[in-house]
Amino acid sequence: MKKEKKEKKSGIVAEFRQFISRGNVVDLAVGVIIGSAFTAIVKSLVDDLVMPLIGWLIGGIDFTSLRLVIREASEGVEEAALNYGNFIQSVVNFLLIAAVVF
Repeated sequence: MKKEKKEKKSGIVAEFRQFISRGNVVDLAVGVIIGSAFTAIVKSLVDDLVMPLIGWLIGGIDFTSLRLVIREASEGVEEAALNYGNFIQSVVNFLLIAAVVF
């Protein structure tokens, strides 16, 4: 019975070693690095170009300042607010990335 467990363990280790040596892990790592760099570029595009332009077209709205205050700040207690402007920017980020991937 101990031999069977040892064989299973070495089989899993051998299978994992084979998976790593196929190059899939390297391809995945390169994809993650390129994806994070691309995300930074799209975030800058949205934050610095697209959203200010949309805000200007709508009437000078700064989306990062849009929020719904739930509780005002008071003595030693921070303000509680829903920052829906940041959420709108994240949605635009996602839509641009999805459009490029499509």
